[in-house]
Amino acid sequence: MTELDRRSVLSGAAAVGALALAPVAAAQAAAPAAGKQTPGVYRYKVGTHEVTVATDGARSFPLTDSYVLNAPLGEVRKALEAAYLPPDQMIHHYAPIVVNTGSKLIVIDTGYGPAALNQTKGELGQFTYNLAAAGIALKDVDLIVISHFHQDHVNGLLGPDNKLVFPNAEVLVPAAEWKFWMDDGEMSRAPKGRMEELFANNRRVFDAFGRKVTPYEWNKEIAPGFMPIATVGHSIGHTSFILTSGASKLYIQSDVTNHPDLFARHPDWGAFFDQDPLQAVATRHRVYDMLVADKMLVQGFHYPFPGLAHVEAAETGYRVIPMPWSPSL
Repeated sequence: MTELDRRSVLSGAAAVGALALAPVAAAQAAAPAAGKQTPGVYRYKVGTHEVTVATDGARSFPLTDSYVLNAPLGEVRKALEAAYLPPDQMIHHYAPIVVNTGSKLIVIDTGYGPAALNQTKGELGQFTYNLAAAGIALKDVDLIVISHFHQDHVNGLLGPDNKLVFPNAEVLVPAAEWKFWMDDGEMSRAPKGRMEELFANNRRVFDAFGRKVTPYEWNKEIAPGFMPIATVGHSIGHTSFILTSGASKLYIQSDVTNHPDLFARHPDWGAFFDQDPLQAVATRHRVYDMLVADKMLVQGFHYPFPGLAHVEAAETGYRVIPMPWSPSL
């Protein structure tokens, strides 16, 4: 083995120094910054079914002491900090999905709708843009299945022209949810504020196409291998779904939890947007205990994109573990 001596080390150092002092050719101009995200699309398979997650966007807003009904603001801030999130604001993610069964193309919830793109300067209303990037034509959608009647799930039924975004699709809604929100007596008793606004918005959306919907019942398949399950609390007819293909299963939770770092980690916390907070907490425990026991994959509408995960038990509740990105289906 050749050994380095002092002379060779010094001569090598001198050569490096000379290179450092030599003139360098002018660098090429930098490429312009893109200034925006690439399309938010992710695909995976459940058995033979193909699932496409197409984000509708995300929005941030200041955290207030009314966001979590039964926890001090300081505790909520600690939970956000523990997840490496800003302690003074909330971030809500929105991720509708499309299921291709081979015979049916099914959209599950619709986001805020294309009109929101301009209203929020591109923050929300991205769903149809991302569907186009995924190669999914709006005219090819067969079924739209709504989980519940909050704006981020139903407003995307309509475009800025107040016409149906998915012109050839049958719209399916939970029977219990439809009965409640279309009841004039319930609307007359709605408290001022959010509930009153929800009644008005739901009438606006569904009246725009003559209330031409097909109500569905829980525990009866909507399509082969696609079962709606009652998960009430967040709303009176809130619905989740189990997608089955062969030996593979996916739990599509809708809004059983909102942001998992708060409401999965702390399942007893009630959110201001839950219609029946106590029932929502009971439902959350029931569903997440099942997900842990069965080791079932879950797709979360409000999980950070793309929202596919497993759930395991943790000290204060549950831990949501995102599935690793896969380059192939």
